[in-house]
This record gives sequence, structure tokens and C-alpha cells, in this order.
Amino acid sequence: MQKQVVTFGEIMLRLSTPGFSRFVQSQTFDINYGGGEANVAAALSNYGLKSYFVSKIPKHEIGQSAVNQLRKFGVNTDFIVRGGNRLGIYFLETGASQRPSKVIYDRADSAVTAMDSIEVDWHKVFEGRNWFHWTGITPALGKKAQENTLLACKTAKELGVTVSCDLNFRSKLWTTEEAQSVMNPLMEYVDVCIANEEDADKSLGLKAGDTNVESAHLDEEGYFNLARKLKTTYDFETVAITLRESHSASKNGWSALLHDDKDCAKPVRSRQYEIQLVDRVGGGDSFASGLIYGLLSKENTSDALEFAVAASCMKQTIPGDFNLVSTEEVEKLLASGGSGRVER
Repeated sequence: MQKQVVTFGEIMLRLSTPGFSRFVQSQTFDINYGGGEANVAAALSNYGLKSYFVSKIPKHEIGQSAVNQLRKFGVNTDFIVRGGNRLGIYFLETGASQRPSKVIYDRADSAVTAMDSIEVDWHKVFEGRNWFHWTGITPALGKKAQENTLLACKTAKELGVTVSCDLNFRSKLWTTEEAQSVMNPLMEYVDVCIANEEDADKSLGLKAGDTNVESAHLDEEGYFNLARKLKTTYDFETVAITLRESHSASKNGWSALLHDDKDCAKPVRSRQYEIQLVDRVGGGDSFASGLIYGLLSKENTSDALEFAVAASCMKQTIPGDFNLVSTEEVEKLLASGGSGRVER
């Protein structure tokens, strides 16, 4: 039977500078759409699962274009509330070599931040579904988004739906104090926690040991201890931590670790990929979607981890927020190691 996954969050209009040009020199922007939970829904649909995206999106043409983008990739939009005045926007300048990428948000008072709890029947949303995914970005959008996230989590748990959360701390949306006051209570409803070292520190107050990602130095044992601490503190079934080694804005080392109740009773690390980055935005979301797919489809959680890392590796070679790869392409990378040879 086809597995069904629900995600809840904000989709935004993405305006990015062409190529590697800077904001101050660009005369045009490339248009796309994306957002943490929307990215996950699109990837899962691409993998053959039935995915639903819940949000509030304006009725005007820009809002419709965002809905059309989701539908284009097979995401079910039946539970999207239509209304509000604006779709959130983010501007992206893609970095290269030693110049980092930059993101500027213009998302205040977007439609989803004004979505009332009575506008969504969460029992109907979760009826017959297997999984619910949300990120720390959504409750950072304001009080109503926090209320909706809590209500969704409670309903999902009541109906026996597995809940995953990618902590995704965003300093431009809230402070560490605000994040921890909201996120810590929500962890009661989470089965699968996805994070990186900054997310765990800023969102929950747990540190990863002697790690400096900007110097490309990873204290593996520190991450293993963090995974153990997360699992013990919040009684998660599964903890996954992404490990990014930033050699430059153009080259990153990419791997992850996983700790769970089933096959990985102690933390295990995946293989590592050296990525020549095309677009790293959405890399974490592609890991989350790969992990969800793997945990729903693979024989063991180690295989789920490897699928997630390979899938997210491939996404970071694709422009745009969505991961537009098939399960067959991911499996081929896992089998070959990724030579990059032309397929004829």
C-alpha cells in the first residue's frame, strides 16, 4: 500500500541572481518556489510516495503559481487554505569559492502566519496517513504558526502517525531563547529528530563537542555523543545528524550519522561525499525527505541513512529548492560511488 506523508509549513517565492552574480550587479532574477516542508513533499512525491502539503497561500496569481509548482511535481494540495495578502519571498545570491551565499528574507505577514487553527481540520488531514513532517522554521513564523504546529503534532500522535522534525534554526526569524522556549515542549511529540550541530545548540541547547564546520574539522565522537544525548533527553526513536565540512562555498564534504532503537543501537556514520556545489539550498530538506523515504521503504535504518545522504548529495548539484532525482538515480549513486560519467 502506498505510504502517505503530510508536511506543514510555508512555501515562498525564490528570486535568485543569475549564475554567480551579486545582488548589486543583477538586473534580473530567476524565479522559483521553495520552502523546507514544501521541498520535502516534492521530493517524496518524486520517490513515489503520496505527499500532502498544508499551508495558507494567497488566492492571487503569484500564490496560484506556487500551488501550480507543487502540483507539477505531484504534491497533493487539497488541504492548502487559500487566502491572505502575500506570499513570502526570499532572495538568493549564490556564492563561489571563498565568497559565501547570501539569503535575504521578505516574508513578514505572509499568509501562513495568519492562518487560524480552525481553518484546517487536522483529523481529516491525518486520516489514513503514515507520517507527519515539520521543521523549526514554521513555529519561528509567529504565534499562530506555533499554535498550528502544536495542534498538528498533538493530532498526529493521537492518530498514531509518525512525527519527524528537522530542527532548522533560523537566526533571522527568532532568538535562541525564543526558539528553545517553543521547540523544547514540542519535542514531546517527535519520533524522528533531524538536526545539525547548530540546530541542536540553538534550538534545544545541546552542543556537539569540539566542532568547527568553517574549518572543516568534525569531532566525530562529539557528534556521536550529541546523538546519544538527544535520544536520551527526548526519548526519540531515531536521531539523524547531518555533517557538512565547508571547505569553501563551492566544495563541501557531506555525510550524516544515525542513532535509533532498531538497527543502530549506537550511532553509525554514513559514507562521505565530496560535493562540487551547484545549489546547497534545500540540501537539508533533501536529506530529510530521503530519510523519511528510507525509513518507510528500506529493510533497515542503515540503508535509510545511506539513501538520505546520497539523495541529498545529488540535490546539491541541482539548481532550485526541490530535489528532482528518482529513486533509481539515488540507488545508482549508492552502487557506483558517483563517477559522474555521461550516461548514453
